[in-house]
Amino acid sequence: MKNFGLDIWSNKNFIIENGELKLNYKSMPSLLQITEEIRSNDVKGPILLRFPHLVKKQIRSLYSYFDKAMKENSYRGSFSAVFPLKVNQFPYAIEAVTTQGRDFNYGLEAGSKAELILAMSKTPKNSNITVNGFKDKEMITLGFIAAQSGHKITLTIEGLGELETIIEVANESSLKVPHIGIRVRLHSTGSGTWAKSGGMDAKFGLTSTEIIEAIALLKEANLINNLHMIHFHIGSQMSDIAPIKRALREAGNIYAELKKMGASALNSINIGGGLAVEYNQHSHAKSHNYSIEEFSSSVVFLLGEIMDAKNVQHPNIFTESGRFIVASHAVLITPVLELFTQDYHEKLLNFKEQNPPLIEELRELNRLLNNKNCIEYLHDALDHIESLLTLFDLGYIDLQDRSNAEILVHSIIKKALYLTSSHPTDELEQLQASLQERYLINASIFQSLPDYWGLNQHFPVMPLHHLESQPRRAASLWDITCDSDGEIGFNPDKPLYLHDINLDEEEYFLGFFNVGAYQETLGMEHNLFTHPNEYTIDIDDSSYKIKNAIESKSVLDILNSIGYNRDEILNKLKNDLIKSDFIEETEKNDTLAKLETFLEQNGYLRTTN
Repeated sequence: MKNFGLDIWSNKNFIIENGELKLNYKSMPSLLQITEEIRSNDVKGPILLRFPHLVKKQIRSLYSYFDKAMKENSYRGSFSAVFPLKVNQFPYAIEAVTTQGRDFNYGLEAGSKAELILAMSKTPKNSNITVNGFKDKEMITLGFIAAQSGHKITLTIEGLGELETIIEVANESSLKVPHIGIRVRLHSTGSGTWAKSGGMDAKFGLTSTEIIEAIALLKEANLINNLHMIHFHIGSQMSDIAPIKRALREAGNIYAELKKMGASALNSINIGGGLAVEYNQHSHAKSHNYSIEEFSSSVVFLLGEIMDAKNVQHPNIFTESGRFIVASHAVLITPVLELFTQDYHEKLLNFKEQNPPLIEELRELNRLLNNKNCIEYLHDALDHIESLLTLFDLGYIDLQDRSNAEILVHSIIKKALYLTSSHPTDELEQLQASLQERYLINASIFQSLPDYWGLNQHFPVMPLHHLESQPRRAASLWDITCDSDGEIGFNPDKPLYLHDINLDEEEYFLGFFNVGAYQETLGMEHNLFTHPNEYTIDIDDSSYKIKNAIESKSVLDILNSIGYNRDEILNKLKNDLIKSDFIEETEKNDTLAKLETFLEQNGYLRTTN
């Protein structure tokens, strides 16, 4: 894995310079420098960094590639996009989306009442709002209020019952009727983990028969001119371009047929979301087989071809790809608290005046190991450790002898791996994998990387520094929850190697990338670990600014948020301490102050890291 796969997943957003990972933008600040500046204010635990310029980069890319495809194919419709709020509703993520997307009239998509209220309050009036998902009368009425307030809003019906309710609200009120969309249930299915979003068994959408009935209802209610859009979605993180093309042909023909059936105001096809993001760091495991250029070109060409064949005006094209827009903008950074094989350091060797002969031989192998003899000496060491373990089982050597033997063999293997790094063999690679180091990170996988736990979706991970040297340690990552699932294990098919660091002398930081989509909204407070400290980083030509700081919840706030009374808990703990007979009166005030301090800090570990 060259440079931790930066050339595969980072989209040129990050570069390595002078051994540190830097933003490839304007003044090119170091992620380590940003992290250390934040931590200088006594911030502990993981931190989440937002980079708004990466949101703008993705929005600009989406619009520019569709504009290019439309020009190249003489396409006579327009392109618009909205951001699905379900992907990340956090305030400063939405601020990045709306501010960076303003020049493109980039809108928002809502799938619940709360999201619709958020969309109404945050979407610029000249940008679109689309509303998907199941809706009751109240939610539909909110859509009417949004239209009355001047928003360009489309209510997408997921069933005939919703259309009947729209007609009911239109008849009962004098509010402006919003645009209406029909979500169509395609025969075509998607690919990957979320393929079930498409197909005849999909959760959402109207069948052909229901679509015909919907057109009849709209005509009868004199609302046919409010039908502006058809919508489909065949899955998130679409891995293959072929199903997308099949879905476009099917949806394009449905659109053309509806125009012929008298839906003269129908002018848009919403192709949903699903643009894939590259999460893999290894070239053999790439998660999708197309580029944004191929995607946009395919959409425009196929829809134009269908409309030309049926003599129908080219529709405006809408997309709702959220993952593509925000995944890259957020980086989770966490310190490593502990390495669990540090007990193999040579400083822990403790030899006797007279050691067993095999121990003395291991000492010599370790001392004399060099480029020429390392393979031979390695084989000797592996043979000796097997003999020594047998001697221990038979009672001929003691625990100190066994410890010395394990440390020496561990040292010999490590040295041999370094000496043979330019010409590794299968045997050495297997040994390297077997010498896994467990890196304890001050974070919760359940809170910050729930898709890894729930879907086994990997995220790019790499150190922020020491990048001038080759990492050799096969790495497993352990989080600080008391759950055995809180681990990112070493995978020989997608190996992660990290550096051998002495944490007593320096800190070691890891970054997890492309975590801006879904991870925050799906994160769970398992073990009552909550959202990390969060910061927005604005970068200019000469420097950067850290702003929009949101502190992680304190221990008391976490308990309060799930229904406990924080004051009741605090008073109980303080009273128990005051009444205690096990502490001197002179110490009570200091102990009370410590208790209150601990309760007002976040729940992440506060060691030197």
